[in-house]
Amino acid sequence: MKKQKICIIGDGLAGLTTALSLVDLPLSIDLFYRKQTIKTSHKQDKRTTAISNSNFHFIKQITSIKEKNIFWSCKKIKLFYQNEKEYLNFLNYDGSNYLMHIVENFKLKKLLLKNLAKRKNIRLIKEPVKKISSNENYVILKNKRFSYDMIILCLGNNSPFYEEIVGQRSIFNNSEEVAITTSVKHNALINYPSQYFLKEGPLAILPYNKNNFSLVWSLNKKFLIDNEKNLKFLLKEKLKYLIGTKTTIYFDKLMKFPIYLNLKKKYYKNNTVVLGEGIHAIHPIAGQGFNLVLRDIEKLTKLIKKNLELGLEIRDSFILQDFSNSRKPENNLFGLGVDLTNKFFKYNKITNPIKNMLLKNISNNKIIKKYSKSISDSGFFS
Repeated sequence: MKKQKICIIGDGLAGLTTALSLVDLPLSIDLFYRKQTIKTSHKQDKRTTAISNSNFHFIKQITSIKEKNIFWSCKKIKLFYQNEKEYLNFLNYDGSNYLMHIVENFKLKKLLLKNLAKRKNIRLIKEPVKKISSNENYVILKNKRFSYDMIILCLGNNSPFYEEIVGQRSIFNNSEEVAITTSVKHNALINYPSQYFLKEGPLAILPYNKNNFSLVWSLNKKFLIDNEKNLKFLLKEKLKYLIGTKTTIYFDKLMKFPIYLNLKKKYYKNNTVVLGEGIHAIHPIAGQGFNLVLRDIEKLTKLIKKNLELGLEIRDSFILQDFSNSRKPENNLFGLGVDLTNKFFKYNKITNPIKNMLLKNISNNKIIKKYSKSISDSGFFS
């Protein structure tokens, strides 16, 4: 039987992970990208990604991880809330098992590329795709047409190709917030991630080695505009208060990203599917964005593998319908849940007394702690 062909467009984390998860199946895979060079572009990505323990096992399974030192694995997570008097440490997750694995994006990309280079049934093609036909299952680059049994788009959240595939219908909410991200070099002792719900907006600290952590600070656009000139000073003072006034801190360049909720009603059209932020963009406070993508990739891989084992064609099958039906409910629940969590923790003088009372008692509720920990790790329907 002739190998069935799959096309993946995009060489970000979603595209590379999708390619590697499928590469051991009896498929012929083309991965298209348009960056200057797939071998060096990853070095420019200074961001980090937090991967849940269950998703880490999926990454480990498809990569045969040997470079364990690239992941900063944590058995503890602490959550704080700033009220009128103090920073209330209202919830801690800890245990004998790892909860989170933090990795610099460029190192994870390098690991994925290293594993892909060993496989023979994948071609990495540096060529921008000019057109996609979801009706006739082909892509056009330059003046050549290439036909595929399935086309997978992993192009971030603003690709012009998406509208034809997933349309404009979505659950959308513009939070009027901006995420400030940077890497921080320090001399403090920080071994585990922390989430601070501050008056200005939630701030997450994610250590990725002994003397460095990345942070994500979500701020209201108005606050950002009013404090644009002294933002670095404000952030430095805030961090010194949180992690120690005698701490030496050096910032990398501050980067800004708009925050909004966008949950698409449609994931695919015919034999073309969208993965990643193109179908669900959520608030960064819970660090679940890429974890949802990994669960999507794992589910799609299982459905394709099942079809191949049964000797069925993947073109015009029920794979993408089954994928959408199984993943959309959880993605929507997570997206809406994270959005509500962000709204709950917004500073409000009127509701703060009730909020303080609820948070002071939440750490004693073992059921809430158990299920929130389980959902963060492996989702609602694991």
